[in-house]
Parts: sequence; structure tokens; C-alpha cells
Amino acid sequence: MTGEPLVLAVDCSTTASKAVAFDARGHEVATASTPLDLDRPGPGRHEQDAGQWWTATLASLGRCVADLDDPGRVRALCVTHQRESFVCLDADGRPLRPAILWLDSRAGAEISAFGSPRVLAVSGKPPDTTPALYKLAWLARHEPQMLGAAARVAEVHAFLAERLTGRWATSTGSADSLGLLDLAAAQWSPELLAVAGVRPDQLPDLVPPGAVLGDLLPGVARAIGLPAPVPLVAGIGDGQAAGLGAGVVTGGEPGAAYLNLGTSMVLGTPSDRYVTGQAFRTLAGAPAGTYVLETVLNAAAYLADWFRRELGDPALGGAPDPVLEAAAAALPPGADGLLAVPYWNAAQTPYWDAAARGAVVGLTGAHTRAHVYRALLEGVAFELRLHLDGLAAAGTPVTSLRAMGGGSRSPLWAQVVADVTGREIRLAEGREISARGAAALAWAAVGGGALADTCASVGHLGATVGPRPDVTAAYDPVFSLQQQVYPRLRDVFAGLAALQAPGSAGA
Repeated sequence: MTGEPLVLAVDCSTTASKAVAFDARGHEVATASTPLDLDRPGPGRHEQDAGQWWTATLASLGRCVADLDDPGRVRALCVTHQRESFVCLDADGRPLRPAILWLDSRAGAEISAFGSPRVLAVSGKPPDTTPALYKLAWLARHEPQMLGAAARVAEVHAFLAERLTGRWATSTGSADSLGLLDLAAAQWSPELLAVAGVRPDQLPDLVPPGAVLGDLLPGVARAIGLPAPVPLVAGIGDGQAAGLGAGVVTGGEPGAAYLNLGTSMVLGTPSDRYVTGQAFRTLAGAPAGTYVLETVLNAAAYLADWFRRELGDPALGGAPDPVLEAAAAALPPGADGLLAVPYWNAAQTPYWDAAARGAVVGLTGAHTRAHVYRALLEGVAFELRLHLDGLAAAGTPVTSLRAMGGGSRSPLWAQVVADVTGREIRLAEGREISARGAAALAWAAVGGGALADTCASVGHLGATVGPRPDVTAAYDPVFSLQQQVYPRLRDVFAGLAALQAPGSAGA
């Protein structure tokens, strides 16, 4: 062997499966990515060929390992992945139908029928479009023969782990995204399985995140270019993994939270106690026995991209626009009296309203494209402030943010978020933060160290963006007004949704 040891991390996301080799200090040594296709077979429906999860992962691992000077340096592999997505398999592990993804919204009737305080108490998840529980209940109602004939129901981690090791098992930190776990007990819940129409024998065995699931199958090791099998370390969902990659972990800095300003906005902070509430969703954390309290808005960078594509400079085709950014940055806090409620993709935390819509309030003839753009960026930041207030009210205050994702690379947006929330922001360096979190799990498993110490070693934090107290004070009355918009328009949104419901006069 030449050189120091490495671990491999796979991030099988919604759009691509990426493989990254990391050293013990969290430096990327080699990386490869293979895209995944996304199908939209009907309104609100999002599906994927689960077979691509495997072929794309295998291809990326093979190219990543081929770029190493000595593949014998690899000591372990760990997988992180898109959450809430799942596939039904036959006894040989072949998909019986396309996988249903986390952003699929077909199960509105099932959310209304089965979402309850009891489901929240057991699963940790408020009723929402994302947990697989409700989409499994949809299958039980609309495709009962297929679901009943399925030998296995697998989230992404279980699917890949079985292909990699031959063992039908998954991490509790990955299985949790199905919404079928008794989260406090870290076991499948008979009560939730009955709601979903799933049998216990269809589900994989459970192990804690960071446990060794087994060695790679010899044929798999050969296929990706490893000279010998290495252990597969049980991973965790990509949101929690991003937190680990940014050093946000139980035993780390108190009051820290990760903030992903990607397509969606996801905020999460660790908790050593099991609590539930409407102001957040509770997830299984790492190390085992810990939790992550997470808030979600399914439109963050999505909004900025949408605006630039639909209303920006046509010549740029939606690409970042330095002129627009500069014009928006020159405007005062509050965008000269313009408010945006950023529910372009429904409302999640804390309203969990699938009928909610976006709104821009206060337009006058004096407003420009730059005003609307700034109002959208501020609207997302106001939602984050609302989320932070909810966590504080639940006894989990957040005092600092560690930001990642495309939105965090906009100096304007990072400063707006810091000013609106009054929190200091540390920018996470690198783009593969979830993969870095999976690498931390792998290093802790093979090295035997505490996960918090490992995360501190592999996490790379860059520039700090501090709030400006005078600007934060200027935002206070704007925030108060912005928070009045959704409650006053809730019934209007419901009426608009009813007009577009299948079979309605407006459909």
C-alpha cells in the first residue's frame, strides 16, 4: 500500500449517485458522479428506476477507485442517500414498479385520512407529503396486489446495502425516513405498519448508524476495482449526514445547526432526547440513541432559480446573474415594502399545508425585478426565522448556523439570512458535505473514535458571515408583517387548490 488510508462515501441523491474518496482529514482525494433520471408520470407524481440507484452507484464507485493511486488504501465504504424514497421488490430483489420519491405528492387523501397526533408521537413526523408512510398507504389502496406481492420494501440504503453485501438490513437512520419506525424504540412500529399496509416480513433488519453491516461481496469489490472486500458501514439520510459533514453532532458545539440552502431549505440541530412537535420533524440521528430536529421549506434555491429562469435575463437561461444580485444588494432591508411568502411548493414547517401557495404582497409601479428578487430571498430567510423561533419554543435554541448548498454561495443571500435571523453563519467548504458526513461515520467505525471528534477532524468550515444588529432591528417589523400573510390567505389557497383538483370545474 502506498499513501495513507482512505474511505469511500456514496451519496445517492435524487439527481445523481456520487462516490468520493476521503482521507482522515476530510480532504477529497477522488470523486465521480453518475446522473439519475427522474420521471413525472402524472400531476404531483415523481418516480425513478431504482435499478439506476445501483448501476449509477457502481459506475461512480468504479471511476472513483480507478482515480486512486492505490485502491488498497481504501478501508471502508459508507452510503448516504435521498430520504423518504422507496421501492417494492420481488424475492430476487428486482423492482416490481418504479420507485416513488420523497417529493411525490400523490397521497393527499391518505395524509388527510391517517395523519394524526398519534402518528406524529410514534414516528416523529408531522403529516406531510414526504414520509413514505402515506405513499405506501396509497399503494395499499390503489395497487394492493403489487404491494401484497412484494417480498421487500426498501428505502435507498436498504436497496444498496443488499446489493453491496448480500445482507437484507439497513440503518435506523435510513429506515426512519419511511415513517414506519417507533422512533423512540428504534424498531419497526406494528401500529404504523398497519396504517401503511406493510407486513413486518417485507422490511429489512435494523442496525445502528455507524455499525458494520458486513464486507462487500467479492464480486462487487472486483467490479469497482478494490483488491479485496472492505466493510460497509451503516449510513444515514443525506440531511443528517450533511450535519455530520459540517460538524453538527451531539457532543459538538452547543446550539449549532446545519442549514442547507439547496433546492429546499433544511435546518437541523441534534438532540439527545426524543421530542416531537408541529414546529419540526424528528429524525434518527448518529450516534445511535440521538435525534435530529429538522425544519423544511421545499423552495429555497428553487425560488431563486425559478425567478432567474422565468423573469430574469433571457440570455442567461436561469444562470446566476451578477447584475441582478448587485441591484438587489443595493436595495434596503424589506425591499421597499415588498413581502414574499415562499410557498411555491406548498408549506412545510410549521403549517404542513399541501394547499399553500406563494404570494408576493405590496407591489407598486415603483418596484423592479430586483425588488421582487430580494423579497424572495428575504421571504426564505423570514421562514427560517420562524423555524428557529419554533425550535426555541420547544426548548432547543439555535445560536449559530453552518450553511451549505447553492444559496449559501450567494454573498447577498448569506448576509440576508444572517441579518434576518440575528445568527452568525459559518460557511461549510466543499460541495459534497453529505458525503463527508458519511465518511465521518466510516472513519469512526474503522478507527474506533468518538463520532463528534471524527466530525471535527473531517469537517471544513470557511468564512463567517455575521449579523448586523442595526439591520436585524430593521427587519423585525418586516418579519412581523410577513408572518401575517399566510394565515390570512390560508382559505384562499385552499379554494384555489380545490379549483384545480381532479374532476373540478377548473381542472
